[in-house]
Parts: sequence; structure tokens; C-alpha cells
Amino acid sequence: MKELNSLLEPGMLVRHPEQPDWGTGQVQSNIGGRITVNFREQGKVVLDSARVSLLPVHDG
Repeated sequence: MKELNSLLEPGMLVRHPEQPDWGTGQVQSNIGGRITVNFREQGKVVLDSARVSLLPVHDG
């Protein structure tokens, strides 16, 4: 779980596996296991990478 999150970089697009209604999010930062993502439908959210494994989006 943590390994994939550690590869996330600012600008990458992701989805939250447990919150599909949030839509696609863009990674803002990934520092010390805390990932800040700006989701289209939810806004800016700070996530703990130990608790959630974000899913990369490759098609936008």
C-alpha cells in the first residue's frame, strides 16, 4: 500500500478507492506520508498514506 503512494508526485492524477464520488484528484504534495490531493468534487484533502492507497489515473 505505502509503496505505491510513495511514487505519487505533484501533478499526477489519482482516485480515492473508497470515495468514487470525489472524482479525479490531482496530487499537490507528498511529504512524510501525508498526501495532499485536490479532488474535482471534494476539494483539497490531506490523506495519510498508511491508511489509504490511492489509485493512479492514466486517462485523465
